[in-house]
Amino acid sequence: MEQVQAKRIHPIILAAAGAVLLFCLIGSAAVLGWLPVGHTEKSVQAPPCLECGVISAITPIKVKGEGTGTGAVVGGLTGALVGNQFGSGNGRTAMTVVGAAGGAYAGNEIEKNAKSHIVYHISVKMEDGTTRTLSQSQSPPFAVGDRVRVVNGALQRHQG
Repeated sequence: MEQVQAKRIHPIILAAAGAVLLFCLIGSAAVLGWLPVGHTEKSVQAPPCLECGVISAITPIKVKGEGTGTGAVVGGLTGALVGNQFGSGNGRTAMTVVGAAGGAYAGNEIEKNAKSHIVYHISVKMEDGTTRTLSQSQSPPFAVGDRVRVVNGALQRHQG
């Protein structure tokens, strides 16, 4: 008699079929909403900082001081004394007048230069694309390329 051998399914085939069945069930449950889903809130972007920017230029400018008249008076007297030393008669008078006028002008300019000071013009390229220029009398503690914030017309270092 002939013996019939029973056909058995290989264990790897059984494992693969089980895995396919399991993944199909999980996929169907996910599509139908039977599985809990974690929701993440969308991150809210901070609005652009309208007062923030980057320093694009720092320009020192020498500004002449105001003349009070003291330099003109002292210069005029000095010029008149020096002019009086030259010439005689009407020539002496003319030299005194020319010396007084030249001395007054020179004295006024010397006073303005003595009272001159440096003003720093700081150009800031703002985040909105505009450029603002601020002026200050002190040397700024910033360099070109630093991120700053404009607060009440003054610059502050921006952390961010």
